[in-house]
Amino acid sequence: MVKSGNFVLHLHLEKKQLMLHLFGVHEQKVDIKGRVLFPSALKKQLVSVVTEGFVLKRSIFERCLELYPMPQWQIEMQGVNKLNRFVRKNNDFIRLFMAGVKIVELDDAGRLLIPRDLIQWAGIDKEVVLASSINRIEIWDKTLYETSLSEKSANFGDLAEDVMGDQKPEDK
Repeated sequence: MVKSGNFVLHLHLEKKQLMLHLFGVHEQKVDIKGRVLFPSALKKQLVSVVTEGFVLKRSIFERCLELYPMPQWQIEMQGVNKLNRFVRKNNDFIRLFMAGVKIVELDDAGRLLIPRDLIQWAGIDKEVVLASSINRIEIWDKTLYETSLSEKSANFGDLAEDVMGDQKPEDK
């Protein structure tokens, strides 16, 4: 376990599986070219995988982007690759899931370049939020992030009960 800032990264390499447990939220500015300074605290937590690059894609359920460290993306792809391509729904899912997927790296200045098409899709303006989502980072326009949180937090207790209420301590 490595600790720094608001992030904690647990790495468990068993059976070639990488388990990330990221925590925290960072606000950053986007420059005119779409570059975002990657938070140093987050970079330190991902030190063992940061040189392998990242995959950036559209989120399925929200108007934000998802940033996967490359080893985590490979794990995601193992699951997607198991889908039977002779089932039309599977092909449709794969096409939509892969829409806009880009390989990105940090530049020498520690910045992440967000491609223009993904900036437009996510409605990113001048300020973004990099929010942990266990094994990936969500990249949101700051206003959209705050709106999403305020809309969903009103019913969070009910959601928590629905999602987590049936779990027993030994299941966790």
